[in-house]
Amino acid sequence: ARQCRCGSSSATSTGPPAHPQRPVAAMAQKTEPTPYARARRAYSALQQERLRAPCEAYLPEVLRGVPKVVPKEAVPADEKDAQIIKGLFPTTYDTPLVEFAAGSEASDRKPIKVAVVLSGGQAPGGHNVIAGIFDGAKAWHPDSQMIGFLDGPHGIFTGNFVVITAEIMDGFRNTGGFDMLGSGRHKIESEEQFQDSMAVCNAIGLDGLVVIGGDDSNTNGALLAEYFKAHGCKTKVCGAPKTIDGDLKCPPYLPISFGFDTACKTYATLVGNVAVDALSAQKYYHIVRLMGRSASNIALEVALLTRPNACLLGEEVARDKKSLKDITTDLADMIEQRSNDGRNYGVIILPEGLIEFIPEFNQLMSELNDKLATPGVEATEESVTAALSPENASVFKYLPDFIRAQLLLDRDPHGNVQVAKIETEKLLAATVTLELERRRAAGTYKGSFSAQFHAYGYEGRAGLPTIFDASYCYALGATAAALLANGLTGYIASVKNLLAPASEWQCGGVPITSLCVLERRKGKDKPVIRKALVELEGPMSQPYVAYSKMRDQLRMEDVYNVTGPIQYDMEGCKVSTDIPVTLQLELGQPPKPLVVSGKAQR
Repeated sequence: ARQCRCGSSSATSTGPPAHPQRPVAAMAQKTEPTPYARARRAYSALQQERLRAPCEAYLPEVLRGVPKVVPKEAVPADEKDAQIIKGLFPTTYDTPLVEFAAGSEASDRKPIKVAVVLSGGQAPGGHNVIAGIFDGAKAWHPDSQMIGFLDGPHGIFTGNFVVITAEIMDGFRNTGGFDMLGSGRHKIESEEQFQDSMAVCNAIGLDGLVVIGGDDSNTNGALLAEYFKAHGCKTKVCGAPKTIDGDLKCPPYLPISFGFDTACKTYATLVGNVAVDALSAQKYYHIVRLMGRSASNIALEVALLTRPNACLLGEEVARDKKSLKDITTDLADMIEQRSNDGRNYGVIILPEGLIEFIPEFNQLMSELNDKLATPGVEATEESVTAALSPENASVFKYLPDFIRAQLLLDRDPHGNVQVAKIETEKLLAATVTLELERRRAAGTYKGSFSAQFHAYGYEGRAGLPTIFDASYCYALGATAAALLANGLTGYIASVKNLLAPASEWQCGGVPITSLCVLERRKGKDKPVIRKALVELEGPMSQPYVAYSKMRDQLRMEDVYNVTGPIQYDMEGCKVSTDIPVTLQLELGQPPKPLVVSGKAQR
């Protein structure tokens, strides 16, 4: 089992505010619910079928009745940083890992009042997490109540919420999107916001709150749990792992984040379509940029699903210290070799964050983020060039005009470059074109190179969740409800044993503090959950190894795997229940054979 550990230390790290600084009377006191006005007005035939699909079938047996809480050994932080993390979370740090074991029906349970908030970008399955919490609270006691904070964490400290009824919930089961409650990217950061959040939760009488979000959102939830416990607030706070990027996981405790499967299968459908177009027209290279800033998990999963001619992985670029020239030369070699074989077409996949892994760009963007957070440095080429070190200024001036402009766009909420807006696929096409023309002039290349560009991102965020995401999300929600009902705080819901049927899944909770590292944000070190990158070696490198073994053959042969649209017929279509390929491999399943001309090859 891999151990989740903390990373670097810092004397300037920040946790939740230590003490309230405002009188309670001055805080937000909005404690009456807002009338619900977000019901969907229309459903397709498929949506109606999915609404009728019973979520009860997704509930692990261990959560039926009153599951027993079984404390396990704590998941420790890295020894050298343990004291720093403990200093940031003094009341919630020494929290053990917990698992649920089958229990029995109990008659002394009291109703609970729980809340949920959606935080960050959308991910397919979020509504089923809410459904799992709702049904779990009602299973605990029929008189339990559930509220939903509207439009993200801002709704918590302003007291903007709705009461979730069975009628409202039934209109969103097994559906995509976050439109049931809305989401937001703001965080609870200031003393005022922490104090107002506590005042609202106290006034409403909340027993628990579930934060559905990614690494930043769940870290914010851990800070809220720490603040509430330190100040005697009865509201417990737990989280559910959400991100389509697949970088919120810590095997074996958190095997995967929800939404990843649906997003990747959505992108795979599109990549399969352009692969068939490449085969049909035989004159285009389709260069596809996929979501995934800090990790290349999506690109690798889609490559394993569709088998393009090339897939660039940021982690591999960083390991091998590949420069832009190295990447350009490698792609040009493939294009020339395919052209010599009469194939002036192909499919190339890359993650949106690839540019951050190229050494010269990584250093440039790191300094850019710091300089643009410095007073007096304007987001203009002249101001930035003057502020950068000579090495990074040289790299910046070398870039094409459109890339320089994209690097200076408004920063994201964390103060970083908006990598999703950098058209890396066009940068590579430009450098590859120049290299091929150099070879043409030298007489070594006689083919043609015509690029078609695709950037798939939002297309995968709000789709109708796959069977796996629908069931996994429901189990996560039911697990979170069980954690809160048992008075546990500072946990992220954990559902394991995912190769087995949903009824046999194992459920529990992982202390969020055990997953934290310190990361530079807006000039300060802040606790965040460590991002899970593609592992190139070690116990969780099976997906990368599987792809590495087939990549040379994929460069020259057209073995595109056209997945088609996501399937929901669990009885008539076996692939409808497939879990992500990377997850299958990480859990020990053998890779599927590569099929060429009707013959299986490994």
